[in-house]
Order: sequence, then C-alpha cells, then structure tokens
Amino acid sequence: METIRRLLSLALLISLCLAETNLMEPQGKSSCGGHLREIQKALILNPNANESCTWTIQRPENETLRLIFSHFQLDPSSSCEVENIKVYDGATTDMPLLGKVCSKVDYVPVFESSSNSLTFQISTSSSIIQRSAFVFYYYFSSERRIDNCGGYLDSFGGSFTSPNYPRPHPEFAYCVWYIQVEKGYKINLNFKEIFLEIDDNCRFDFVAVYDGPSTNSGLLGQVCGRITPTFQSSSNTLTVVLSTDYANSYRGFSASYTPVYEKEVNSTSLSCSSDQMTAIISKSYLQSLHYDENNLQLNDPLCKPRISNVLEFSIPLNKCGTTKQVKDHTITYTNTITVTNSSAVITRQKHVQFILKCEMENNSTAEIMYITEDDIIKSMSAVGKFNISMAFYESESFNNPLLSSPYYVDLNQTLFVQVSLHVSDPNLVVFLDTCTASPTSDLAPPTYDLITSGCSKDDTCKTYPPSGHYGRFQFSAFKFLRRLGSVYLQCKVLICESNDPESRCNQGCVSRRKRSISSYKWKTESVIGPIRLKTDNIASSNSEFQNQVHVEESQQAWPFSSLYLSFMVLALNVVIVAAMLVRQYRTRGRECQYQKLQSY
Repeated sequence: METIRRLLSLALLISLCLAETNLMEPQGKSSCGGHLREIQKALILNPNANESCTWTIQRPENETLRLIFSHFQLDPSSSCEVENIKVYDGATTDMPLLGKVCSKVDYVPVFESSSNSLTFQISTSSSIIQRSAFVFYYYFSSERRIDNCGGYLDSFGGSFTSPNYPRPHPEFAYCVWYIQVEKGYKINLNFKEIFLEIDDNCRFDFVAVYDGPSTNSGLLGQVCGRITPTFQSSSNTLTVVLSTDYANSYRGFSASYTPVYEKEVNSTSLSCSSDQMTAIISKSYLQSLHYDENNLQLNDPLCKPRISNVLEFSIPLNKCGTTKQVKDHTITYTNTITVTNSSAVITRQKHVQFILKCEMENNSTAEIMYITEDDIIKSMSAVGKFNISMAFYESESFNNPLLSSPYYVDLNQTLFVQVSLHVSDPNLVVFLDTCTASPTSDLAPPTYDLITSGCSKDDTCKTYPPSGHYGRFQFSAFKFLRRLGSVYLQCKVLICESNDPESRCNQGCVSRRKRSISSYKWKTESVIGPIRLKTDNIASSNSEFQNQVHVEESQQAWPFSSLYLSFMVLALNVVIVAAMLVRQYRTRGRECQYQKLQSY
C-alpha cells in the first residue's frame, strides 16, 4: 500500500505540473515571422509599416492544412501590389503562389496546402496606420467526414442546418452549401436562427454568405453570435459557408431559401441593425432613370456611399442626418436619399426620392424602405432583432470580460454578469426582467430563478441600477443537486427610452400582479454558459473535451503536453482502480480466514 500511495502522489504531482506548464504558455501577439509547428494555432498579427514578415507552417504526413484569414485590416489607400498577404504552396516564397490578399478582397480568404508545408508573407507600405490580421490554421485528415456538412441544393426552395443542429456544432468544421435555382430567379436566404460564438469581427466561428456560385463571388455578409439575418442574391446562385474553430461550440444555424422571380425583385434593398441602416441601390437601376452615382446624396451630403456594381449607404442611426421619432411603443429612424440635378432651371428626368425607415417594435426590427417616383410609392419590409450579448466579468468594475468557456468557479464564489445592448442610440437603457439558471444549454427543467419581474429571487443575487446600454447583476455560484456541475443562464431584458419616466425600466422591482399595468417598448433575451465547479473540472478531465482558449487570452494549450497529460490521468485512474481491487481482495481474504482457537 505504501508503494501505491507513492505512485499516486507522483502521478498527481506530474499531472499538476503539466497542467501548470500548459496554462503558463503565453499566446500573445506573434512577432514578425517564424516557423509554426503546432497542429493548430491562432495568431493576432499587427504588422508595422515597411515590413515584410514570413511565416512557414510544417504539415504532418497524410494531413491537409487549412489556413483561414477570418479578419484583417490593411491600408485601404495602398495598392494591392505594395501592401498584401501572399500565400505559397511550400516552405519558401519561391514555391507556387496559392493566392494574394489585400484590402480590396471581398471574401474570407481560405487556403489549403497540397504539399507538406505552407508559407504566408505579409508586406506593408510606408503608411503609418493601425493594421491587424487574425490568422487561424489547423490540420485535418481527408478521411475525416462530418455528416450534413455542406452540399448542393438545387430544389425549388428548401431548408438546411449546420451539422448536429440543434446540438452543438462540431469543431474544425468548414462546410460549404451551393444553392442554385432556375434561371430568371433570385434567391432569398432567411436564417431562422444563428447561435455561434459572439465576436465583433466574427473571427472564431462564423457564417459567410457569397453572392454567386463560389466563395470568390463577392461577400454579402460574415455573421456570428445570435442573430437572424436575411440575404438576397443578384442571380440564381448563392454560396453559404460555416467555419468553426476548436472551442465554444453552440447550436449552429437553421436556414431556408426561396426563389423570387427576377421581375418582381426591385433593384434596391434596405437592412436595419441595432446601430445602422444599410441601403443598396443598383447602378443599373439608376441608369434606367438616366442618373448615376454622382446624383445621389443623404440628408448629410458628407456621408458618401461605397460604390461597386451597387451603391451601398451605411448610415448610422445617430449620424448622417438620421432623425428619430418615438410614438407609443414604436421608435422610428428615418433618412432620405435624394437625387440632385445639375440643372437648376429645367429637367426632363423623373424626380426620385428614397425614404429610408427603420422601425423598432416588440422584440424585432421591422425594416421599411419607400421609393418615390413622382406619385409612385414602392415599399419593402424585413425582420431583425436587437444585438444583445452577455458575459461574465472579473469584478464589479465590469472592466475585464472573461472570454473562456466553460467558466470554472468555486462554490459560493461571487460571479459578475453583464448584459450589453449594442446600439449607437444613447437614449436607450437596458433593464433585467428575468434571469433563470438551468443545468442544460436548452434551459430545460429543472430551472432556478435568480431574477423575476426585476426582483432578486435568490438571497445572494444583487442587481445594479440600470446603466445605459448595460444590465448588471451578481450572485454566488451554486450547482444543481444530482446533476453535473454545469449551469447555464438565460436573461430576458427590456429596452426602454431613458427619458420616459413611466417606462417599465424606471419602475424597478414590481410584483407579478402589478406587472400587467407596466409597459415597455422592446424585449429580447440572451444566454450564457456553462459555469462549472473547479472540482468537476478535475473529476471529468479524463472524459470531457477541454476547450482551448482563444488568442486574445493569455493562455494556450500545448497539444503534445495535453496528450501526455491525458495519458497520465488515464494511468492515474488505472492505479486507483488497481489499488481498490487489491484493497477489496485483502479485505475479503481477512473475512474468510479461519481463526485459531486458544487451547488451555
């Protein structure tokens, strides 16, 4: 038994040392160039002016390397020949060029190697600006197959989902759906749900939608988090991509597509989000009215559109001459695109005016666009939601969000939670109406209420007064009896006008009986989790996948150390089982022994 105890102590000490070494590996920001030998890695690159930095990645045998530039910001004023990212299929820059990326690229660049190494080089101009690039790569086997991951959709309308939906999506997924309908039709793509990792630039997990038959057709949008966007193609083809990394898997997405007869499709569109409206006007439509892009202007003529084959007006809800009107339970943001004529005396052209309206009401954003051509009025509408996120923080100062998931805590540890509304309108406030805990991500029973009708229902729960676009509270960590240590939180929030003294947000805690007479303007919800106890983290380390932390955190797992750690934990379990068997055998042996009688 003494030998077994020593083995146990040694195995435990080695495991703790490896874990500590694993956590102390810094991620940080990569320097200028180098050799990358990890089997998966994410880098935040911030190149300086007049630099040429080269990174080389070595590929294991019988594996394919995928390299993704999910977000980058280069000098838009420099030409693509001067400032760019070049990717080569080999160990040096003398190898064949796989592709070149610059600020004018309208897609998410993805490269795959055909040799045992890959090289990428970033070259910058002399302009002194802030540059950044998020680079992520990993290896995968050609034999690895994910069910329901991409494919060709050619039926006259249909639906599709991410792999495993509504269960968490797989890691290292890169799924491409090619959608095609009959000629003479365009495609409306509607996402019923997107539940991916939230990030302002969608660097980690994202859905990308392309206006055409391939991923080089022009990016309509790169989205993530919890939203329900809609897209429309300019032809009878559309391409949808799902890309995921190695951490924080959620439900994924569910989408449907319908064909729209081209003659019924207007050459304009409007979309509304929490902080801006985006109006699209095709150049061909303007030409049919004998105008061009130089004839259009917003209420504020200094706000200019981005011009390609269409004119794209990105209009902040609190700038560019946008007006705001609050009436009853509705808030409306309005702007106008007018067509100016160089002749101040006469005209033989129609007077055209585009009246843009984004109407927020009840848990949704109704998008309306009026186009006036003399006495002709056309309109379009769509549906969206407020952009809400929720995160844990280190302290009640709410300065440093905790980005790792799961979030491991001790029992009775004080947890700080903040719900954030991402809008540019300073006159909106957030109020925490209900916050509920559950041991599962789908918020199935049993559940436990922390906040109900704005009132704390738990003795340790403390809500903070409404503070602009933030709703905050704290509580002491707990676990559900006879359950695993995971806890998920869902909060339903109310959004009100800050200058409305009669709004529900200004009434604070009220009883359920009085709640019916209270009013609010908008309502939405957000989910976060899981929270897990640190003891459960140690106990389940041999059976659960350990999420790796993203690049902006200061910790990163060593793949080979993790493998060695898993082996040591397995060996530790074998020793524990063997010790229990030996102990049980000896105990049973003592119970069955004959006792010699004492003679007199």
